[in-house]
Amino acid sequence: MRKITMTRTTKETDITMYLDLDQSGDIQIDTGIGFFDHMLELFAFHGGFSLQLKATGDLNVCDHHTIEDCGIVLGDCFAQALKDRRGINRYGNALIPMDEALAQVSVDISNRPYLVCHCPYKRERIGDFSCEMLREFLRAFSDHARITLHANVWYGENDHHKMEAIFKALGKACKEAVAISHDGIASSKGTL
Repeated sequence: MRKITMTRTTKETDITMYLDLDQSGDIQIDTGIGFFDHMLELFAFHGGFSLQLKATGDLNVCDHHTIEDCGIVLGDCFAQALKDRRGINRYGNALIPMDEALAQVSVDISNRPYLVCHCPYKRERIGDFSCEMLREFLRAFSDHARITLHANVWYGENDHHKMEAIFKALGKACKEAVAISHDGIASSKGTL
């Protein structure tokens, strides 16, 4: 069973997360940042994951610590739930339209964290979510999940649509990458 519960507490945030990579439907997100909650719900739904997340952070300061730390915990949960990564596809790719916007996310569950992110935005914020935090969330997730992650918005006008397409594509790409399709390790080196 590829599921895990994790808690991370610092002076800035207190986060508890449950992730099940093989069971969809149980999605409960509460970070105190409404737009971020919506994006994580889309990620889990389109990934086919169960995700329960309760985060309390120093939102009186700003949204940075809460969003980044949620990325850290999500990445740690992915890494631990995947264990030795035996049998997974390893690679995942999704090209997702959202009205006029088109986003693509590609992942390699390689044990080599790396982020490429090309997502230009016009607005500073969407609700209580700072647009600059997309990159920080993705970086924290890719670093702690130990995956290579490329996220690109090819075009679009509406920043909400761009962001939504990225999170949906991230879920679809991760779903494809973590799917079990063989008995071995998807590497010519014999290890990931």
